[in-house]
Amino acid sequence: MPLRVLVVDDSSFFQHRLKEIINEHPDLKVVGIASNGREAVEKAEDLKPDIITMDFEMPVMDGITAVKHIMASRKTPIIMFSSLTYEGAKVTLDALAAGALDFIPKDFAEVSRNSAVLKKKLHERLITLARAGQPSPVASAPTKPASPVSASGTAAATSLLSSTTSSMAAQTAAKSAGAAPAAAPKPSAPAAAENYRLKRQPKILVIGASTGGPVALTEVLMALPANFPVPIILVQHMPENFTKAFAERLNKQCNVRVREAVDGDLLEPGLALLAPGGKQLMLDKRNGGSVRVLPDDDRVNYKPSLDITFGSAANCYGDKALGVVLTGMGSDGCKGAGLLKESGSQLWSQDEASCVIYGMPMAVARAGYTDRVLSLKEIGPRLAREVV
Repeated sequence: MPLRVLVVDDSSFFQHRLKEIINEHPDLKVVGIASNGREAVEKAEDLKPDIITMDFEMPVMDGITAVKHIMASRKTPIIMFSSLTYEGAKVTLDALAAGALDFIPKDFAEVSRNSAVLKKKLHERLITLARAGQPSPVASAPTKPASPVSASGTAAATSLLSSTTSSMAAQTAAKSAGAAPAAAPKPSAPAAAENYRLKRQPKILVIGASTGGPVALTEVLMALPANFPVPIILVQHMPENFTKAFAERLNKQCNVRVREAVDGDLLEPGLALLAPGGKQLMLDKRNGGSVRVLPDDDRVNYKPSLDITFGSAANCYGDKALGVVLTGMGSDGCKGAGLLKESGSQLWSQDEASCVIYGMPMAVARAGYTDRVLSLKEIGPRLAREVV
């Protein structure tokens, strides 16, 4: 049976184009259209859709208010359509905090020209998030997931690594480009994980996330004290403009300082640097530790990519890095996690039950790279206690 979709938008053009695009997929069916937030709340209650697409600016009731009402009445996966502006980013982050799971840029030109890229992205997001909201064995894993880093994307990531790191790191990255390393041990069973302690104190913490990440990162960082003893690097899959707004939001909410990274920023204890959207972030040993912000490379699927940041952390810090993989679609970070493990560093990942999408954490766990699998509510407090 197709997944039932409710479309919410005050533009009749956008309503009908979205309906056409969504109904092209055999596993999706638009069962209702709402023109404002109040109507969305009513139809969500009556139609009980599997997933909702939601606009923000609408008459009668805006999208964020509608999200809050819907989540209070019957929790339903919601994808926001957002403008790719700084103001649009702030609104989208408010919607995510209210309970929406993800967002897609609202581009009338792309919708008008019947973009195949938009169709593929929308279909994949709708199916994955709708099934994540259903109590079934396959709820947390995407259906027919495309490899998030293609062969050319992996080569590009390796090229970025080798251009700014030592020849040893470049050789390791090239060696891993064809297939994930298989020598690492399998993760400990949950009982053993409770007794796990950091083998050595890290000198840097790198946290990566994608779908569901803004809320997850907020929860983790809010548990850390202002005097957290090591620098923090954050990699969240987000477009340009969004990361600046997200960093500002985190900085207001958390005890640690947070800002969007710029090229040459020095690493400091208690400072979290967020990788800018549309670029890549790597670590540099010079000046006591700093970051390199590199231009976009179209061959790399994710911008920023956790694979690239993890790989550079392995090169710069050897066995003294701690990587954390949070909720997210796909498997970005898995190859970089392999490099971290080869260098002797440690890795934690979020458990399936607390993930919005168990993609990225599942990839590193199945590859045997995870030293510890933890629920979201445990990660921040344990970092605060154990990293000293």
